[in-house]
Amino acid sequence: MEDVNNRASVRDFLMSRRARITPAEAGLPVSGRRRVPGLRREEVAVLAGVSSEWYARLEKGHISDVSYDVLEAVARALRLDDEEQIYLFDLARAARGDEPDRKCGTTTATVLPTTVQWLLDSMTLSSAMISNNRLDIIATNPLARALYAPMLASPTTREHGQANLARYHFADPQAQDFYGDWDVTANVLVGLLRTEAGRDHCESGISDLVAELSSTSAEFRIRWAAHHIVIHNRGTKHFQHPTAGPLTLAYHSMELPISAQKAEMMTTCTAEPGSADEDRLRLLASWAAPQNHTSH
Repeated sequence: MEDVNNRASVRDFLMSRRARITPAEAGLPVSGRRRVPGLRREEVAVLAGVSSEWYARLEKGHISDVSYDVLEAVARALRLDDEEQIYLFDLARAARGDEPDRKCGTTTATVLPTTVQWLLDSMTLSSAMISNNRLDIIATNPLARALYAPMLASPTTREHGQANLARYHFADPQAQDFYGDWDVTANVLVGLLRTEAGRDHCESGISDLVAELSSTSAEFRIRWAAHHIVIHNRGTKHFQHPTAGPLTLAYHSMELPISAQKAEMMTTCTAEPGSADEDRLRLLASWAAPQNHTSH
């Protein structure tokens, strides 16, 4: 039986992608007045080589019985990029219940092997942290604690007993002073949450966080409705650190296996060698060195 939230995600995602493509961009003739900003359903159906009735049913969220070949045809018609196509396939897998033994609503806390903390602490000139699929911070190294000190000291962290990247970003006004590229980072964080929600509609922790932030932040609601997808997460971060000053750091996020069945996300931030940013990062590293090596 298809999940209501999954159907809504499929519907909203396909409608948003259909709306961004004009008939001219799709190579279709344009005639008469149009009531929709992008393609009509029947036009997508023609481009994908399926019937209008079939595509209308898919756009209502009924995706569990759709073959991957047909989904690929729809992805081509809607000009989905690689990450968007992965997201669409994740929605299909979630609708089919590829994990039949899993019960919705159950969330288990991550227990990290001791060796993971050893790995983080060995990175002395890179900020390194581990986060779960709802962006809770579950482990850090000393430099990450120094770099993200404003988040760790935030009321959003104290009130909930755990730092969360999205909650800090959208619920603490000071985050706009800390991030030099607040809008860019906001889009990435919401894209990560949207992607994880598509992978696992049973994850109550993500649903609860989305409901919480949607009720308190208009900026979050707008971005959540846009269905932006982020899977390959890397780039440049700009910080206005209260101790080190302005920092421009390269970041990479990668999956770190925790067990045979589970992986969490490790994110590192590094500075260009020989740059002023590296000097500032060294300052933070020296400031962080006396602190105890503990997990969050």
